[in-house]
Amino acid sequence: MAQQTDNTNTNIINRTEVGVVGAGHAGIEAALACARMGVDTVLFTMSFESIANMPCNPSIGGTAKGHLVFEIDALGGEMGRAADLCTLQSRTLNLGKGAAVHSKRVQADRKRYHTYMKHLLEKTPNLRLVQAEVTELVTSDLGGGRYAVTGVKTRMGETWECRAVILCTGTYLEGEIFVGDVHYGAGPDGFLPAKGLSASLQALGVRLMRFKTGTPARVNRRSIKLDELELQPGEADITPYCSEHSPDMFEDLDQEPCYIVYTNSDTHKIIRDNLHRSALYSGNIHGTGPRYCPSIEDKIVRFSDKERHQLFVEPLGEQTEEMYIQGFSTSLPTDVQQKMYRTLPGFENCEIMRYAYAIEYDCIDPTQLYPTLGFKTVDGLYGAGQFNGTSGYEEAGAQGLVAGINAALWIQGKEPLILDRADSYIGTLIDDLVTKGTNEPYRMMTSRSEYRLVLRQDNADLRLTPKGYACGLVPEEKYQKFVLKKQAEEAEIERLNHTYVSPEKANALLESLNESPLSSGASLADLLRRPAVFYDSLAAIDDNRPDLPLPVRQTVEVSVKYQGYIEKELQEIVRHKKMETKKLPEDIDYSKLKGLRLEAAQKLNDIRPLTIGQAARISGVNPADISVLLILLGLK
Repeated sequence: MAQQTDNTNTNIINRTEVGVVGAGHAGIEAALACARMGVDTVLFTMSFESIANMPCNPSIGGTAKGHLVFEIDALGGEMGRAADLCTLQSRTLNLGKGAAVHSKRVQADRKRYHTYMKHLLEKTPNLRLVQAEVTELVTSDLGGGRYAVTGVKTRMGETWECRAVILCTGTYLEGEIFVGDVHYGAGPDGFLPAKGLSASLQALGVRLMRFKTGTPARVNRRSIKLDELELQPGEADITPYCSEHSPDMFEDLDQEPCYIVYTNSDTHKIIRDNLHRSALYSGNIHGTGPRYCPSIEDKIVRFSDKERHQLFVEPLGEQTEEMYIQGFSTSLPTDVQQKMYRTLPGFENCEIMRYAYAIEYDCIDPTQLYPTLGFKTVDGLYGAGQFNGTSGYEEAGAQGLVAGINAALWIQGKEPLILDRADSYIGTLIDDLVTKGTNEPYRMMTSRSEYRLVLRQDNADLRLTPKGYACGLVPEEKYQKFVLKKQAEEAEIERLNHTYVSPEKANALLESLNESPLSSGASLADLLRRPAVFYDSLAAIDDNRPDLPLPVRQTVEVSVKYQGYIEKELQEIVRHKKMETKKLPEDIDYSKLKGLRLEAAQKLNDIRPLTIGQAARISGVNPADISVLLILLGLK
């Protein structure tokens, strides 16, 4: 139960401004943001060994997720810096498609990532790291179903007094592990589950949901015939996630290889024959799993016509022989796991070191949150990460950063940071959660954004670094470096637009690229807009080309090549922003507005949108309802 504040309580022996619960990817970003913004912060974790743990694939980035990491860095977060320093292999996905969906992904050293983050937390000013399980929220009752956070209570009986709490509980909250017909209370990787906090939240009227995720087994490298697998090397030119890092840092990196293998008919037969023994299909698991990262038995059932499924074999680190088999997560029993793994080519004698498992856990309905990630009915309480119904390290880190920034700003009495969906993928992620909610673990994808040509990973700093600087999170040195980079990009775009070449000079290059020849002079920018011409291609005919770093060249190329499309998207953003400036009253009772449909009134009263734009994105609110709102509230 939620403990009410008692002025006579003599057990309050510790005080801080912000308490962050959970030291996963969300909690780390939240705690660092608060501390770096000058707010006294305590980060609670059940075990120091679980800090920045990667219980699933030890990778950072991927489709749309790479965008989130660049945006975290642009705002002043830490995930990108840590990923750069712990890179085993780097690849840019979707290079065969347009620049909007190019996404960086690195395979990271799991142990090194944990060690780096733990040490950073330990030495960060204004931040204390405490190993303790938080079991209760301490609150004061404001009346009318509203509360205010005043502290937290731990399993050991300690009470910490604080003004704000950020819950980043990951998959620990009432966690339960499933392997076949075996199930028991646990967090990921065999850590203890978090008990009691769910009941404390429910006592405050917080609506909980039950979600599920899982991981594949880990296999000893020596037992795999790697020469029988398809090699997947890293890329030659690596762009860092962190804007303060130079691509030169990867020059001497001896990238670890990854591999590809495929399931086959034998694999599928073993799985089909044992579906009744899967915790997912036996009825033991009741939580909703991620649609875009299903277990292998779910793939076999849902895509029964497919003869094989692609799997990725990836290292966990330099100082371990464990290999991760991405795409092979399961809740089948251990004897079935042994059989199905050994049907894979090169895995005939494989040694499983850690068995696959599924895990259920409590999370919240995120429509209970404002876009600040603060709770609507509990002042000073924030949520981030899988606690909010998402999946993935990157989604968690992004939310943790925003929750941490807003908790610090709230403590400081300043205006909150609300990221628009036209500003960033982070803004899209949060808007989707708090406006639409989710009935399954939410995963970020480029298709979720209407403005993905503007929200590229190469220009994350242009979009977000000024916002991070204004919050006090981006330090002066990083901001000045950003200013110089922006000036270099603008100057180069201007130079390309005003540097002309003759047909005699350009046509040999164009012919080699199978492009039609010029009949008159053209600017370098005009040439760059041709499909087969890229910035580096122009070097042969560009006599005054400046020596620019790779990140600058990338942004210049995309900005020029897609200029027309970008301008059209920017016009759409202007129209979108206009709707976001039409603020809705916070205390309005929509059920009393005549002409508004009952369903729309109920949805609006539940979500409490801040703007007309947000109201228009609520499921169950149609354009006619928006017209009624505009007229009745005088917002036209």
